[in-house]
Order: sequence, then C-alpha cells, then structure tokens
Amino acid sequence: MNACRFTCEPGARMPWGHRHREQEEAYVVVGGSGRAKLDDEVVELATWDVLRVAPRVIRSFEAGPDGLDVICIGGRKPRRGDTERFDDFWP
Repeated sequence: MNACRFTCEPGARMPWGHRHREQEEAYVVVGGSGRAKLDDEVVELATWDVLRVAPRVIRSFEAGPDGLDVICIGGRKPRRGDTERFDDFWP
C-alpha cells in the first residue's frame, strides 16, 4: 500500500489530470473542500468525504475557498509504472 498527502491553496486547480492503468485509488478529504474531475464528471468534495477512483479514470482536483487537504491511498506501484498524464485536463 502507498499513501501520500497533497494540499492545494484556496481556489487552486491542478493544471493536469492523470490516470492509472491498473491501480485504483481512494482520496480522503481531511480539510477544506473542492471538486474532483473524473473523466467528464465533476463532483463536489467536503471534509471527510472519501472518493474511490477506479483504474483508467482520469482525475484532477480543484480547491474550494478554504483550500483542499487530501490523503491519497493506493496499492503498490507496478514496476513498469502505471501513470499516464493529461495536460490541460480542465476546460
């Protein structure tokens, strides 16, 4: 299992999206609020929400007015790598 934490300043948006071919991830919002873009769907996030993202779904995040603080949990990274990046993912 791997875990990481990321924070976004109020109103900040990740300029790119990414997906994994094999990995699924769970994101736990531990502070603030924001939105997640999952392929073409945008979902609202609040403190203590948990978002499960299946493999092959492109994801990116945007912070609300109080910022966004998230813990990401996933499986072990495959040896060959598993991540594909998408620049300019948000419209």
